Amino acid sequence: MTTKPSKTLDTFDNPKPDRDFTIRIDTPEFTCLCPMTGQPDFATLKLEYIPDKRCVELKSFKLYIWSYRDEGAFHEAVTNRILDDLVAAISPRFMRLTAKFNVRGGVYTDVIAEHQADGWVPPVAVVLP
Repeated sequence: MTTKPSKTLDTFDNPKPDRDFTIRIDTPEFTCLCPMTGQPDFATLKLEYIPDKRCVELKSFKLYIWSYRDEGAFHEAVTNRILDDLVAAISPRFMRLTAKFNVRGGVYTDVIAEHQADGWVPPVAVVLP
């Protein structure tokens, strides 16, 4: 195998740092282990962010997400850890991570964690008729 899971998040320069624009990344195959039972947990991760000076490189993001496959983690903890690691790597203006965990014992869990840079003001939404 030429690639392996990694906790390293590579980045690249934002091609348009003077503009607020949104990057959305859907990851439908996230897996980690339940820390209580060791059974696999499955989730779709929805990442949305407005970059500042840096963007996350997608292959490294994929390998980073893969690195959780054999780790035990509560849903709330792993969602916040991923957000914290991404914020540390790229210092975005805004970032939201939504983790939609599949059903387990009749219970679905959605965890939403957000970061907003100090001093950043969201643009006013444009509503078209």
